Amino acid sequence: MDYAIELEGVTKQYGNFKLDKISFSVPKGCITGFVGENGAGKTTTIKAILNLIRTDQGSIKIFGGAHNQDERKIKEQIGVVFDESYFHDNLTTGQISKIMNRIYTNWQEDIFEKYTNRLKLPKDKIIKEYSRGMKMKLSLAAALSHQAKLLILDEATSGLDPIVRDEILDIFLDFIQNEEHTILMSSHIISDLEKVADYITFIHEGKIVFSKSKDELIYGYGIVRCGKEDYDKLDKSHIIGTRKSQFGYEVLVDNKRELERFNRNLVIDNTTIEEIILYKVRDER
Repeated sequence: MDYAIELEGVTKQYGNFKLDKISFSVPKGCITGFVGENGAGKTTTIKAILNLIRTDQGSIKIFGGAHNQDERKIKEQIGVVFDESYFHDNLTTGQISKIMNRIYTNWQEDIFEKYTNRLKLPKDKIIKEYSRGMKMKLSLAAALSHQAKLLILDEATSGLDPIVRDEILDIFLDFIQNEEHTILMSSHIISDLEKVADYITFIHEGKIVFSKSKDELIYGYGIVRCGKEDYDKLDKSHIIGTRKSQFGYEVLVDNKRELERFNRNLVIDNTTIEEIILYKVRDER
């Protein structure tokens, strides 16, 4: 499998927070969801990938080469959207296009105009008059208008209403139809990732908990509802998290198919990515 991004043992210490030897890869031609609670290390990881901060150790590759070598050429091929717009408040879309044309070798004014029209961005207003949703749409339009092969999105849909989020997710799905295109999408809105992501990487307190395909998580994991006797028989190496109540046990396992095959008496429900994450975090606490 070819990878657009590869991290191996990446570490960064900030006072009482540490990005702790994280390793994961982002396959080409796919959308990878990067999830974790606020302060888990998502933005720090993205800044490290973009070489906006220096790491203490580890390696990062983009398109097979070191992320800090031939940096201008690499960044020509990356579109980035952060959780805020960084365009000057007094600019219009036409002025932004002229500025970006001087920055990117492959800037496509016609594509930018196509996206601003599709996203219904007013050409006669300055950025200061835009809503938050409009600013996010503008950042996305700019990220998609210079022939980028890789989109890196840091909470790009955060704080947007469901209609705008769906509109943006549709654009991501269109972008990824080209197998040379790749998206790394950081978000704490798990439902968005369940709609579009092919892979999910979960970071918690600066460590990667898992990096798996979405199908493996949704179809391979399940919640067993049982009493103590059946709970004691479960292979503890496959238990991700447990909730105990007066009615018995709710156990998140990662071998749902195996249990369904050999333990037909067990009640095993489907689960969601959000439940998997919640069980994992709560079990650690």
